[in-house]
Amino acid sequence: MRLLVGGLALALLLPALPAQAVDQAIVVTDPAAYVDPLVGSARDGTTWPGAVRPFGMISWSPTSTRGDQTSTGAANGYQYDVTRVRGFALTHVSGAGCNPGAAGDIPIMPYVGTVDTSPTADTKDAKYASDFSHADEIAKPGRYTVKLANGVKSDLAVTTRAGVGDFAFPTDGQPNLLFRTSNSLNGSEDAEITIDAANRKVTGSVLTGAFCGRRANGGTNNRKTYYRLYFTASFDQPVVATGTWKDGTITPGGTQTTGGEGYATGADRAGKGSGGYVSFTPGAKVKMRIGISYVSAQGAEDNLAAEIRPDATVNRIANDGYKDWKNELQNVRITGGSDAQRNTFYTALYHVLLQPNVFNDVDGKYLGSDQQIHELAPGQRAQYGTFSGWDQYRAHIQLLALLKPEIAGDFAQSMYQFAQQNKGIWDRWLHNNGPTHVMTGDPAAPTLATFAAMGVTNFDAEGAYDSLVHQATMQNADAENDGGCPGQCTGQRPALNTYLAKHYAPQDACHCWGGAAETLENSLADFSLAQWGSRLGKDTQDLADRGTWWKNTYDPAVGYQRARKADGTWQPGFTPSTDVGFAQGSSATYTWMVPQDVSGLGAVMGGDAVTRLDSFFHDAAGNWAVKGGSALRYDPTNEPGLHTPWLYNGLGVAWKTQATTREIVDTVYGTGPSGLPGNDDLGTLSAWYVFAAIGLFPQTSGRAELLVGSPLFPKVELKRSNGVRLTIEAPQTSDANQYVESLALNGKPRTESWLPESFITSGGRINVQMGAAPTSWGTAPIDH
Repeated sequence: MRLLVGGLALALLLPALPAQAVDQAIVVTDPAAYVDPLVGSARDGTTWPGAVRPFGMISWSPTSTRGDQTSTGAANGYQYDVTRVRGFALTHVSGAGCNPGAAGDIPIMPYVGTVDTSPTADTKDAKYASDFSHADEIAKPGRYTVKLANGVKSDLAVTTRAGVGDFAFPTDGQPNLLFRTSNSLNGSEDAEITIDAANRKVTGSVLTGAFCGRRANGGTNNRKTYYRLYFTASFDQPVVATGTWKDGTITPGGTQTTGGEGYATGADRAGKGSGGYVSFTPGAKVKMRIGISYVSAQGAEDNLAAEIRPDATVNRIANDGYKDWKNELQNVRITGGSDAQRNTFYTALYHVLLQPNVFNDVDGKYLGSDQQIHELAPGQRAQYGTFSGWDQYRAHIQLLALLKPEIAGDFAQSMYQFAQQNKGIWDRWLHNNGPTHVMTGDPAAPTLATFAAMGVTNFDAEGAYDSLVHQATMQNADAENDGGCPGQCTGQRPALNTYLAKHYAPQDACHCWGGAAETLENSLADFSLAQWGSRLGKDTQDLADRGTWWKNTYDPAVGYQRARKADGTWQPGFTPSTDVGFAQGSSATYTWMVPQDVSGLGAVMGGDAVTRLDSFFHDAAGNWAVKGGSALRYDPTNEPGLHTPWLYNGLGVAWKTQATTREIVDTVYGTGPSGLPGNDDLGTLSAWYVFAAIGLFPQTSGRAELLVGSPLFPKVELKRSNGVRLTIEAPQTSDANQYVESLALNGKPRTESWLPESFITSGGRINVQMGAAPTSWGTAPIDH
């Protein structure tokens, strides 16, 4: 999903990677050293640089503020060019594309001075924020350190569910820690805080949730979208004073308060909010241990006790976190490339492994989508939350299944359990446990179908499949929209009866964001279910037929996908750049969204598909146009088009895939804060880069075949967590040698431009001979 500003999607034009010396013999032994958590934190990459473990529940990162304004300028609380901090929040969603986004719960602000006014979320809180310089900021995997202009050095490290922070205060002025309990990024209600000065402890919670500015726990479109985050914090230094505030009233000496509706980035609740503070002796160096839970206050206590001992230090926890990241990242070992390429690659992989997020406590309890407390299923190792379905199913979930099939299985089981708790509805965008109804389509279907194809087995496949088929075939009253919905529909497969009767989603009667987009999404989802059902021995002919319904919104008179009305007529006023009938994209992009039937798409285009695809990636003068900015051409930030560079393989000209993907890798992605082309969308753009740099990409949802592109590195060794090993060797690859001359799979020559499912499920080695000129290698793969 792309960041929306004033209703318009922003496309970023990023510089190409600078020319770098390349040592093809270098073998990366410490991939964590190449990770830069600041990549994507500028413009609208919407990443954040704070401390986090792989798939962690807690993510401790700064929340920025613009001068005396409360707006962070970014969906996840941090924007590189906003160098003013109003606290360090405990939870984040990586790369989400709405402002305000989600999470950013419980910002904790180290403040020097007298707390004599209410630090509420309005322009008056400039006093309780501090500038900083990037020269005083260090972000590494598992650790975040910054010295603020107010003189406080904050050093943060985390485990999965807990954290430890050192706050070194200057010798002058009164040291304080402000707990802004009501200032979650997307708004909050019913916050609470209790201060126990004698035992050096602060506890509390906040009720929040939802997404994209949709307020938590309120309104007909926000049923069950909320959660309560609990926290417990303790200090190694005596607390010498306390205080609380609610809305505009401050209570020095206070130790408890509740309520106060706060909103960190909006004006509708300016001056609202609640929280508390603790004070220490001047010059204090305070170590704070903190645990969180979505289950209970006791759960936060238990998580903290289990993961961070009282004698733990920031150095110890940070070093353990770094080792944790190193172990995860070295499951993909690359040889060769430049420093910049290695930095971009491993930072992308780092961003991929930030989600899904562990959502259960150490005792196995978690908050369900029905707002009840549940326990892990037998054999389930973790309950995972947050699913940016419309985005992630295009690339992220495939890389997750490839690298961590056991986590993919637990994630699938988690989604199934959330659906069971939500009257059988698989929501397309989960924030933690809560259905947000954002975006379009039915992304859980291709996600789980792809998991099954890629050898993920540790989930209730029969139960999940039957549930998803039921969603695809039986109208659920809760799935109907309750009003106009530009992307905010309540439930899955809205107006399903109409869709089944017409074989497309009518623009004027679909209760969806866009009828043509909904038809394309449903067609791919049904194709995926058919593939999965065949593996399970089911009769899938009807679903397979429905996988071809994309043709019903393809208008041969204009040669594009087009919104269609319930009476069968086409939406008037069509141009290829129109977004009428589509979700965050144009007809020019969505017309290519048929990865399950490339030959069929080529046929309806009358044999002109290659020429048209060429014009999608080039301007009228023949120059590359892959950086975005035109609704008529490729947008590297727009998920429905991410697969299009690989369609050339299916059209019999694989060398054009090689040239196009290499151009995008070299010029669209880069290093530094602006190194991502747009919203990372929970690792989706990063996953695309990892696949493209390896030289492989998933052919289509519900399948495990991989399309071959242009490997960037001479050697990549990929270790799946189930023991399967994959090796990609391209010893001659370079900036000049981008084209595949021949390929051998396990020593046998292969002319197809795709690799079979067995390469993923059983492992193997490919050797790719690369050259400087396009070749005729690579016959068109068979549509499955």
